[in-house]
Amino acid sequence: MELAYKAKTAWETLTAEELAEMQTFSQDYIAFLNHGKTERECTAQIIQHAKAAGFKPLEEVIKSGTAPAGTKVYLNNKDKSVVMMVLGKDITEGMNIVGAHIDSPRLDLKQMPLYEDSNLAFLKTHYYGGIKKYQWTTIPLAIHGVIFTKEGKKVEICIGEDENDPVLFINDLLIHLSKKQLQETLAEGITAEQLNVLVGNMKPAAPEEKKDGDDAKKESANPVKENILKILNTKYGIVEEDFRIAELEVVPAGKARHVGLDNSMVAGHGHDDRVCAYTTLRAILDVTGVPEKTAVALFADKEEIGSVGNTGMTALYFENMVAELAALQKAPCDIGVRRAFAHSCMLSADVSAGYDPAFPSVFEKLNAAYIGSGICINKYTGSGGKSGSNDANAEYLQEIRHLFDTNKVVWQTAELGLTDAGGGGTIAYILAKYGTEVVDCGVPVLSMHAPIELVSKADILMAYRAYRAFLNR
Repeated sequence: MELAYKAKTAWETLTAEELAEMQTFSQDYIAFLNHGKTERECTAQIIQHAKAAGFKPLEEVIKSGTAPAGTKVYLNNKDKSVVMMVLGKDITEGMNIVGAHIDSPRLDLKQMPLYEDSNLAFLKTHYYGGIKKYQWTTIPLAIHGVIFTKEGKKVEICIGEDENDPVLFINDLLIHLSKKQLQETLAEGITAEQLNVLVGNMKPAAPEEKKDGDDAKKESANPVKENILKILNTKYGIVEEDFRIAELEVVPAGKARHVGLDNSMVAGHGHDDRVCAYTTLRAILDVTGVPEKTAVALFADKEEIGSVGNTGMTALYFENMVAELAALQKAPCDIGVRRAFAHSCMLSADVSAGYDPAFPSVFEKLNAAYIGSGICINKYTGSGGKSGSNDANAEYLQEIRHLFDTNKVVWQTAELGLTDAGGGGTIAYILAKYGTEVVDCGVPVLSMHAPIELVSKADILMAYRAYRAFLNR
Protein backbone atom coordinates (compact mmCIF):
# COMPACT_ATOMS: atom_id res chain seq x y z
CA MET A 1 0.00 0.00 0.00
CA GLU A 2 1.34 3.42 -0.98
CA LEU A 3 1.02 5.90 1.86
CA ALA A 4 1.53 9.04 -0.22
CA TYR A 5 -0.84 10.11 -2.98
CA LYS A 6 0.70 10.59 -6.39
CA ALA A 7 -1.33 12.52 -8.93
CA LYS A 8 -1.47 11.29 -12.51
CA THR A 9 -2.71 12.70 -15.77
CA ALA A 10 -5.35 11.19 -18.00
CA TRP A 11 -2.78 10.97 -20.77
CA GLU A 12 -0.82 8.35 -18.83
CA THR A 13 -3.75 5.93 -18.88
CA LEU A 14 -5.02 6.16 -22.47
CA THR A 15 -4.24 3.42 -24.96
CA ALA A 16 -3.87 4.06 -28.69
CA GLU A 17 -7.44 2.87 -29.18
CA GLU A 18 -8.71 5.19 -26.46
CA LEU A 19 -6.79 8.13 -27.93
CA ALA A 20 -8.56 7.51 -31.24
CA GLU A 21 -11.89 7.39 -29.40
CA MET A 22 -11.00 10.67 -27.70
CA GLN A 23 -10.31 12.42 -31.01
CA THR A 24 -13.59 11.20 -32.53
CA PHE A 25 -15.54 12.22 -29.43
CA SER A 26 -13.88 15.66 -29.41
CA GLN A 27 -14.74 16.19 -33.06
CA ASP A 28 -18.39 15.43 -32.29
CA TYR A 29 -18.24 17.89 -29.41
CA ILE A 30 -16.80 20.58 -31.68
CA ALA A 31 -19.75 20.09 -34.04
CA PHE A 32 -22.11 20.52 -31.06
CA LEU A 33 -20.35 23.75 -30.04
CA ASN A 34 -20.43 25.14 -33.58
CA HIS A 35 -24.19 24.65 -33.82
CA GLY A 36 -24.94 25.57 -30.21
CA LYS A 37 -23.80 29.09 -29.41
CA THR A 38 -26.98 29.92 -27.51
CA GLU A 39 -29.17 28.05 -25.06
CA ARG A 40 -31.91 27.86 -27.71
CA GLU A 41 -29.56 26.27 -30.24
CA CYS A 42 -28.28 23.80 -27.63
CA THR A 43 -31.84 22.88 -26.70
CA ALA A 44 -32.69 22.20 -30.34
CA GLN A 45 -29.66 19.90 -30.73
CA ILE A 46 -30.34 18.04 -27.48
CA ILE A 47 -33.95 17.38 -28.44
CA GLN A 48 -32.90 16.24 -31.91
CA HIS A 49 -30.57 13.66 -30.33
CA ALA A 50 -33.24 12.68 -27.80
CA LYS A 51 -35.86 12.01 -30.45
CA ALA A 52 -33.42 10.01 -32.56
CA ALA A 53 -32.72 7.81 -29.51
CA GLY A 54 -36.40 7.12 -28.85
CA PHE A 55 -37.12 9.67 -26.13
CA LYS A 56 -40.74 10.87 -26.11
CA PRO A 57 -41.99 14.31 -25.04
CA LEU A 58 -43.50 14.42 -21.56
CA GLU A 59 -46.90 15.46 -22.95
CA GLU A 60 -47.07 12.29 -25.01
CA VAL A 61 -46.16 10.09 -22.01
CA ILE A 62 -48.79 11.81 -19.86
CA LYS A 63 -51.40 11.34 -22.57
CA SER A 64 -50.61 7.61 -22.73
CA GLY A 65 -51.52 7.30 -19.06
CA THR A 66 -48.59 5.09 -18.17
CA ALA A 67 -44.86 5.41 -17.51
CA PRO A 68 -43.36 1.92 -17.21
CA ALA A 69 -39.76 1.27 -16.29
CA GLY A 70 -37.44 1.88 -19.21
CA THR A 71 -39.54 4.73 -20.63
CA LYS A 72 -37.41 7.40 -22.26
CA VAL A 73 -38.95 10.83 -21.78
CA TYR A 74 -37.88 14.44 -22.22
CA LEU A 75 -39.21 17.88 -21.29
CA ASN A 76 -38.61 20.89 -23.52
CA ASN A 77 -38.91 23.89 -21.21
CA LYS A 78 -39.63 26.94 -23.37
CA ASP A 79 -36.90 26.03 -25.90
CA LYS A 80 -34.23 27.07 -23.37
CA SER A 81 -33.79 24.15 -20.97
CA VAL A 82 -34.27 20.40 -21.22
CA VAL A 83 -34.74 17.41 -18.93
CA MET A 84 -34.11 13.87 -20.21
CA MET A 85 -35.00 10.74 -18.22
CA VAL A 86 -34.78 6.98 -18.53
CA LEU A 87 -37.25 5.72 -15.93
CA GLY A 88 -36.43 3.08 -13.34
CA LYS A 89 -39.05 0.86 -11.79
CA ASP A 90 -40.07 3.38 -9.14
CA ILE A 91 -39.11 7.04 -9.42
CA THR A 92 -39.79 7.56 -5.71
CA GLU A 93 -36.83 5.27 -4.96
CA GLY A 94 -34.63 8.10 -6.18
CA MET A 95 -32.81 9.29 -9.27
CA ASN A 96 -29.25 9.50 -10.51
CA ILE A 97 -29.04 13.05 -11.82
CA VAL A 98 -26.34 14.76 -13.86
CA GLY A 99 -27.08 18.47 -14.12
CA ALA A 100 -25.32 20.87 -16.49
CA HIS A 101 -26.22 24.30 -17.85
CA ILE A 102 -26.34 25.47 -21.46
CA ASP A 103 -26.15 29.25 -21.09
CA SER A 104 -22.80 31.02 -21.31
CA PRO A 105 -21.49 34.57 -20.79
CA ARG A 106 -22.26 36.78 -23.78
CA LEU A 107 -23.62 40.17 -24.85
CA ASP A 108 -27.38 40.66 -25.27
CA LEU A 109 -28.84 43.40 -27.46
CA LYS A 110 -30.78 46.05 -25.59
CA GLN A 111 -34.48 46.56 -26.38
CA MET A 112 -33.77 49.66 -28.47
CA PRO A 113 -30.26 48.95 -29.69
CA LEU A 114 -29.76 50.62 -33.08
CA TYR A 115 -28.33 54.12 -33.36
CA GLU A 116 -26.06 56.20 -35.58
CA ASP A 117 -23.15 58.42 -34.56
CA SER A 118 -20.45 59.98 -36.74
CA ASN A 119 -21.49 58.04 -39.88
CA LEU A 120 -21.33 54.75 -38.02
CA ALA A 121 -24.26 52.51 -37.03
CA PHE A 122 -24.10 50.58 -33.76
CA LEU A 123 -26.13 48.15 -31.66
CA LYS A 124 -26.17 48.73 -27.90
CA THR A 125 -25.58 45.67 -25.70
CA HIS A 126 -26.08 44.56 -22.10
CA TYR A 127 -23.59 41.94 -20.96
CA TYR A 128 -24.87 38.63 -19.55
CA GLY A 129 -22.98 36.80 -16.82
CA GLY A 130 -19.50 37.50 -15.52
CA ILE A 131 -17.22 38.86 -18.23
CA LYS A 132 -14.05 40.90 -18.59
CA LYS A 133 -15.40 43.64 -20.85
CA TYR A 134 -12.12 44.45 -22.58
CA GLN A 135 -11.93 40.87 -23.95
CA TRP A 136 -14.95 41.52 -26.20
CA THR A 137 -13.34 44.31 -28.21
CA THR A 138 -11.58 43.89 -31.57
CA ILE A 139 -12.71 40.31 -32.20
CA PRO A 140 -15.11 39.03 -34.90
CA LEU A 141 -18.65 38.78 -33.54
CA ALA A 142 -21.92 37.20 -34.64
CA ILE A 143 -25.57 37.68 -33.71
CA HIS A 144 -27.84 34.71 -32.89
CA GLY A 145 -31.40 34.67 -31.65
CA VAL A 146 -35.07 35.18 -32.40
CA ILE A 147 -37.19 38.19 -33.28
CA PHE A 148 -40.91 38.50 -34.00
CA THR A 149 -42.58 40.68 -36.60
CA LYS A 150 -45.70 42.64 -35.70
CA GLU A 151 -47.73 40.02 -37.55
CA GLY A 152 -46.41 37.36 -35.15
CA LYS A 153 -43.94 35.66 -37.47
CA LYS A 154 -40.98 34.20 -35.58
CA VAL A 155 -37.69 34.93 -37.35
CA GLU A 156 -34.48 33.12 -36.43
CA ILE A 157 -31.37 35.27 -36.78
CA CYS A 158 -27.83 34.08 -37.38
CA ILE A 159 -25.44 36.66 -38.82
CA GLY A 160 -21.68 36.19 -38.92
CA GLU A 161 -21.24 32.42 -38.92
CA ASP A 162 -21.46 31.55 -42.62
CA GLU A 163 -18.18 32.16 -44.43
CA ASN A 164 -20.02 34.51 -46.78
CA ASP A 165 -21.53 36.53 -43.91
CA PRO A 166 -20.06 39.78 -42.67
CA VAL A 167 -18.98 39.73 -39.03
CA LEU A 168 -19.52 42.46 -36.45
CA PHE A 169 -17.06 44.31 -34.26
CA ILE A 170 -16.60 46.32 -31.05
CA ASN A 171 -13.97 49.06 -31.19
CA ASP A 172 -11.15 49.78 -28.77
CA LEU A 173 -9.06 52.91 -28.44
CA LEU A 174 -5.86 53.04 -30.48
CA ILE A 175 -2.65 52.68 -28.50
CA HIS A 176 -1.40 56.10 -29.67
CA LEU A 177 -4.13 57.88 -27.69
CA SER A 178 -4.45 55.47 -24.80
CA LYS A 179 -2.29 57.19 -22.19
CA LYS A 180 -5.25 57.83 -19.88
CA GLN A 181 -7.03 54.56 -20.64
CA LEU A 182 -3.93 52.55 -19.77
CA GLN A 183 -3.97 54.10 -16.29
CA GLU A 184 -7.42 52.67 -15.65
CA THR A 185 -7.98 49.28 -14.06
CA LEU A 186 -8.87 46.39 -16.38
CA ALA A 187 -12.45 46.64 -15.13
CA GLU A 188 -12.67 50.33 -16.06
CA GLY A 189 -10.66 50.45 -19.29
CA ILE A 190 -13.75 49.41 -21.26
CA THR A 191 -17.14 50.21 -19.74
CA ALA A 192 -20.45 48.42 -20.29
CA GLU A 193 -21.81 51.33 -22.30
CA GLN A 194 -18.82 51.16 -24.66
CA LEU A 195 -19.68 47.58 -25.70
CA ASN A 196 -21.52 48.81 -28.78
CA VAL A 197 -21.42 46.54 -31.81
CA LEU A 198 -20.43 48.25 -35.06
CA VAL A 199 -22.83 47.19 -37.82
CA GLY A 200 -22.52 49.73 -40.63
CA ASN A 201 -20.83 52.69 -42.27
CA MET A 202 -22.43 52.95 -45.71
CA LYS A 203 -24.21 56.18 -46.49
CA PRO A 204 -26.27 55.64 -49.64
CA ALA A 205 -26.23 58.44 -52.16
CA ALA A 206 -29.11 60.90 -51.70
CA PRO A 207 -31.72 60.80 -54.49
CA GLU A 208 -31.57 63.63 -57.00
CA GLU A 209 -33.94 66.46 -56.18
CA LYS A 210 -36.88 66.85 -58.52
CA LYS A 211 -37.30 70.17 -60.36
CA ASP A 212 -40.19 72.49 -61.21
CA GLY A 213 -41.99 72.44 -57.88
CA ASP A 214 -42.03 68.65 -57.33
CA ASP A 215 -41.60 67.56 -53.73
CA ALA A 216 -37.91 67.38 -53.04
CA LYS A 217 -36.77 64.27 -51.20
CA LYS A 218 -34.81 65.31 -48.15
CA GLU A 219 -31.72 63.47 -47.01
CA SER A 220 -32.25 61.26 -43.97
CA ALA A 221 -30.91 62.53 -40.65
CA ASN A 222 -29.50 59.02 -39.97
CA PRO A 223 -28.73 57.55 -43.38
CA VAL A 224 -26.40 54.77 -42.14
CA LYS A 225 -28.94 53.56 -39.58
CA GLU A 226 -31.71 53.79 -42.17
CA ASN A 227 -29.68 51.71 -44.60
CA ILE A 228 -29.14 49.03 -41.92
CA LEU A 229 -32.89 48.92 -41.29
CA LYS A 230 -33.53 48.49 -45.01
CA ILE A 231 -31.04 45.61 -45.17
CA LEU A 232 -32.68 43.89 -42.19
CA ASN A 233 -36.16 44.47 -43.60
CA THR A 234 -35.21 43.06 -46.98
CA LYS A 235 -33.58 39.93 -45.52
CA TYR A 236 -35.77 39.24 -42.49
CA GLY A 237 -38.92 41.33 -42.92
CA ILE A 238 -38.37 43.12 -39.61
CA VAL A 239 -38.62 46.79 -38.61
CA GLU A 240 -36.95 48.72 -35.79
CA GLU A 241 -39.88 48.28 -33.39
CA ASP A 242 -39.40 44.51 -33.53
CA PHE A 243 -36.13 44.86 -31.61
CA ARG A 244 -38.16 45.82 -28.53
CA ILE A 245 -39.39 42.24 -28.08
CA ALA A 246 -36.42 40.39 -29.56
CA GLU A 247 -34.01 37.95 -27.92
CA LEU A 248 -30.70 38.47 -29.69
CA GLU A 249 -27.28 37.46 -28.41
CA VAL A 250 -23.83 38.58 -29.53
CA VAL A 251 -21.20 35.82 -29.44
CA PRO A 252 -17.75 35.29 -30.97
CA ALA A 253 -17.97 34.45 -34.67
CA GLY A 254 -16.31 31.38 -36.09
CA LYS A 255 -15.86 27.71 -35.33
CA ALA A 256 -14.29 25.92 -32.40
CA ARG A 257 -10.78 24.73 -33.21
CA HIS A 258 -8.34 21.98 -32.31
CA VAL A 259 -5.41 23.45 -30.34
CA GLY A 260 -1.78 22.50 -29.89
CA LEU A 261 0.85 20.97 -32.12
CA ASP A 262 -0.13 17.69 -30.45
CA ASN A 263 -3.83 18.27 -31.21
CA SER A 264 -4.62 17.84 -27.51
CA MET A 265 -7.05 20.69 -26.73
CA VAL A 266 -10.16 22.45 -27.99
CA ALA A 267 -10.70 26.22 -28.13
CA GLY A 268 -14.24 27.48 -28.44
CA HIS A 269 -16.98 29.70 -27.09
CA GLY A 270 -19.08 28.35 -24.23
CA HIS A 271 -17.07 25.44 -22.80
CA ASP A 272 -18.60 26.73 -19.57
CA ASP A 273 -20.77 24.78 -19.41
CA ARG A 274 -21.45 23.12 -22.77
CA VAL A 275 -18.49 20.77 -22.39
CA CYS A 276 -20.33 19.22 -19.42
CA ALA A 277 -23.69 19.47 -21.19
CA TYR A 278 -22.50 17.56 -24.26
CA THR A 279 -20.80 14.81 -22.24
CA THR A 280 -23.97 14.54 -20.12
CA LEU A 281 -26.06 14.21 -23.28
CA ARG A 282 -23.84 11.47 -24.66
CA ALA A 283 -23.91 9.70 -21.29
CA ILE A 284 -27.71 9.50 -21.03
CA LEU A 285 -27.99 8.41 -24.65
CA ASP A 286 -25.89 5.42 -23.61
CA VAL A 287 -28.34 4.33 -20.89
CA THR A 288 -30.03 1.17 -22.14
CA GLY A 289 -32.69 -1.10 -20.73
CA VAL A 290 -34.09 -0.38 -17.27
CA PRO A 291 -31.65 1.43 -14.97
CA GLU A 292 -31.54 0.54 -11.27
CA LYS A 293 -32.58 4.12 -10.53
CA THR A 294 -34.17 6.63 -12.89
CA ALA A 295 -31.39 8.27 -14.91
CA VAL A 296 -31.76 12.03 -15.39
CA ALA A 297 -29.86 14.57 -17.48
CA LEU A 298 -30.57 18.23 -16.75
CA PHE A 299 -29.69 21.02 -19.18
CA ALA A 300 -30.52 24.26 -17.39
CA ASP A 301 -30.57 27.89 -18.44
CA LYS A 302 -29.66 31.07 -16.53
CA GLU A 303 -26.94 29.54 -14.32
CA GLU A 304 -24.61 32.40 -15.19
CA ILE A 305 -27.00 34.93 -13.62
CA GLY A 306 -28.14 32.97 -10.58
CA SER A 307 -30.35 30.21 -12.06
CA VAL A 308 -33.34 32.55 -11.95
CA GLY A 309 -36.42 32.83 -14.18
CA ASN A 310 -38.72 30.12 -15.49
CA THR A 311 -35.93 28.39 -17.41
CA GLY A 312 -33.35 28.48 -14.61
CA MET A 313 -32.78 25.68 -12.12
CA THR A 314 -34.66 27.45 -9.31
CA ALA A 315 -37.86 27.15 -11.40
CA LEU A 316 -40.13 24.16 -10.77
CA TYR A 317 -40.20 22.53 -14.21
CA PHE A 318 -38.04 19.59 -13.12
CA GLU A 319 -40.00 19.10 -9.91
CA ASN A 320 -43.28 19.28 -11.86
CA MET A 321 -42.02 16.68 -14.32
CA VAL A 322 -41.13 14.32 -11.47
CA ALA A 323 -44.61 14.88 -9.99
CA GLU A 324 -46.28 13.98 -13.30
CA LEU A 325 -44.24 10.79 -13.65
CA ALA A 326 -44.70 9.81 -10.00
CA ALA A 327 -48.46 10.10 -10.51
CA LEU A 328 -48.27 7.89 -13.59
CA GLN A 329 -46.38 5.33 -11.53
CA LYS A 330 -49.21 5.46 -8.95
CA ALA A 331 -47.17 7.19 -6.25
CA PRO A 332 -48.84 9.77 -3.95
CA CYS A 333 -47.93 12.97 -5.73
CA ASP A 334 -46.64 15.30 -2.99
CA ILE A 335 -45.01 12.63 -0.83
CA GLY A 336 -43.80 10.76 -3.92
CA VAL A 337 -41.94 13.80 -5.24
CA ARG A 338 -40.35 14.49 -1.86
CA ARG A 339 -39.22 10.88 -1.58
CA ALA A 340 -37.86 10.89 -5.12
CA PHE A 341 -35.60 13.86 -4.45
CA ALA A 342 -34.62 12.83 -0.93
CA HIS A 343 -33.44 9.44 -2.24
CA SER A 344 -31.56 10.93 -5.21
CA CYS A 345 -27.89 11.53 -5.95
CA MET A 346 -26.50 14.16 -8.28
CA LEU A 347 -23.36 15.23 -10.07
CA SER A 348 -23.52 18.98 -10.57
CA ALA A 349 -21.78 18.95 -13.93
CA ASP A 350 -20.09 22.32 -14.07
CA VAL A 351 -16.59 23.32 -15.06
CA SER A 352 -13.73 24.16 -12.74
CA ALA A 353 -10.86 26.62 -13.06
CA GLY A 354 -7.80 25.07 -14.65
CA TYR A 355 -4.42 25.99 -13.17
CA ASP A 356 -2.60 28.50 -15.35
CA PRO A 357 1.15 28.90 -14.66
CA ALA A 358 0.97 32.43 -16.07
CA PHE A 359 -1.17 33.41 -13.05
CA PRO A 360 0.13 31.31 -10.14
CA SER A 361 -0.67 33.89 -7.45
CA VAL A 362 -4.43 33.10 -7.39
CA PHE A 363 -4.08 29.32 -7.18
CA GLU A 364 -2.99 26.97 -4.41
CA LYS A 365 -1.10 24.32 -6.35
CA LEU A 366 -1.88 21.37 -4.08
CA ASN A 367 -5.60 22.05 -4.47
CA ALA A 368 -5.84 23.25 -8.05
CA ALA A 369 -7.32 21.52 -11.11
CA TYR A 370 -4.94 20.75 -13.97
CA ILE A 371 -6.14 20.33 -17.52
CA GLY A 372 -5.34 16.87 -18.85
CA SER A 373 -5.59 15.36 -15.36
CA GLY A 374 -9.17 14.17 -15.68
CA ILE A 375 -12.56 15.27 -14.42
CA CYS A 376 -12.46 17.48 -11.35
CA ILE A 377 -14.43 16.97 -8.13
CA ASN A 378 -15.05 20.17 -6.16
CA LYS A 379 -16.24 19.19 -2.68
CA TYR A 380 -17.37 22.79 -2.29
CA THR A 381 -17.39 25.98 -4.34
CA GLY A 382 -18.60 29.38 -3.09
CA SER A 383 -16.31 32.19 -1.94
CA GLY A 384 -14.38 33.04 1.19
CA GLY A 385 -15.68 30.79 3.97
CA LYS A 386 -17.56 28.56 1.47
CA SER A 387 -20.32 31.17 1.18
CA GLY A 388 -23.05 30.07 -1.22
CA SER A 389 -21.68 26.57 -1.70
CA ASN A 390 -22.90 23.02 -1.43
CA ASP A 391 -20.38 21.14 0.68
CA ALA A 392 -20.57 17.45 -0.24
CA ASN A 393 -20.67 14.74 2.41
CA ALA A 394 -17.68 12.42 2.87
CA GLU A 395 -19.90 9.32 2.62
CA TYR A 396 -21.12 10.41 -0.80
CA LEU A 397 -17.62 11.28 -1.99
CA GLN A 398 -16.51 7.77 -1.09
CA GLU A 399 -19.29 6.36 -3.30
CA ILE A 400 -18.12 8.57 -6.18
CA ARG A 401 -14.46 7.64 -5.69
CA HIS A 402 -15.31 3.95 -5.83
CA LEU A 403 -17.51 4.44 -8.90
CA PHE A 404 -14.86 6.38 -10.83
CA ASP A 405 -12.01 4.04 -9.91
CA THR A 406 -14.08 1.03 -10.96
CA ASN A 407 -14.91 2.58 -14.34
CA LYS A 408 -11.43 3.81 -15.36
CA VAL A 409 -12.27 7.46 -14.78
CA VAL A 410 -9.20 9.59 -14.11
CA TRP A 411 -10.27 12.23 -11.59
CA GLN A 412 -8.82 14.96 -9.45
CA THR A 413 -9.98 17.21 -6.65
CA ALA A 414 -9.66 20.98 -6.47
CA GLU A 415 -10.87 24.30 -5.16
CA LEU A 416 -11.65 27.19 -7.48
CA GLY A 417 -8.58 29.12 -6.35
CA LEU A 418 -7.06 30.72 -3.27
CA THR A 419 -9.62 31.01 -0.49
CA ASP A 420 -9.81 34.82 -0.60
CA ALA A 421 -9.03 35.29 -4.30
CA GLY A 422 -12.70 35.30 -5.39
CA GLY A 423 -15.18 32.54 -5.93
CA GLY A 424 -18.20 31.23 -7.79
CA GLY A 425 -21.15 28.90 -7.57
CA THR A 426 -23.13 26.26 -9.46
CA ILE A 427 -26.59 24.68 -9.37
CA ALA A 428 -25.49 22.16 -6.73
CA TYR A 429 -27.14 23.90 -3.76
CA ILE A 430 -30.52 24.06 -5.52
CA LEU A 431 -31.05 20.29 -5.64
CA ALA A 432 -29.34 19.78 -2.29
CA LYS A 433 -32.19 21.56 -0.49
CA TYR A 434 -34.38 18.49 -1.16
CA GLY A 435 -31.95 16.22 0.67
CA THR A 436 -30.33 15.06 -2.56
CA GLU A 437 -26.66 14.08 -2.28
CA VAL A 438 -24.78 16.48 -4.58
CA VAL A 439 -21.19 17.16 -5.54
CA ASP A 440 -19.74 19.45 -8.20
CA CYS A 441 -17.93 17.45 -10.85
CA GLY A 442 -16.75 18.89 -14.18
CA VAL A 443 -14.05 19.68 -16.70
CA PRO A 444 -11.17 22.07 -15.88
CA VAL A 445 -11.11 25.14 -18.17
CA LEU A 446 -8.43 27.68 -19.03
CA SER A 447 -9.51 31.30 -19.65
CA MET A 448 -12.95 30.59 -18.18
CA HIS A 449 -15.61 33.17 -19.13
CA ALA A 450 -13.43 34.63 -21.88
CA PRO A 451 -15.06 34.82 -25.33
CA ILE A 452 -12.94 31.79 -26.28
CA GLU A 453 -12.07 29.17 -23.65
CA LEU A 454 -9.75 26.15 -23.65
CA VAL A 455 -10.21 22.53 -22.49
CA SER A 456 -8.23 19.31 -22.78
CA LYS A 457 -9.59 16.50 -24.96
CA ALA A 458 -8.51 13.95 -22.35
CA ASP A 459 -10.74 15.66 -19.78
CA ILE A 460 -13.68 15.66 -22.20
CA LEU A 461 -13.39 11.90 -22.52
CA MET A 462 -13.10 11.44 -18.75
CA ALA A 463 -16.19 13.57 -18.15
CA TYR A 464 -18.16 11.37 -20.54
CA ARG A 465 -16.94 8.22 -18.78
CA ALA A 466 -17.77 9.67 -15.36
CA TYR A 467 -21.31 10.75 -16.25
CA ARG A 468 -22.01 7.50 -18.11
CA ALA A 469 -20.88 5.42 -15.14
CA PHE A 470 -22.97 7.52 -12.77
CA LEU A 471 -26.18 7.31 -14.80
CA ASN A 472 -25.81 3.56 -15.27
CA ARG A 473 -24.97 2.69 -11.65
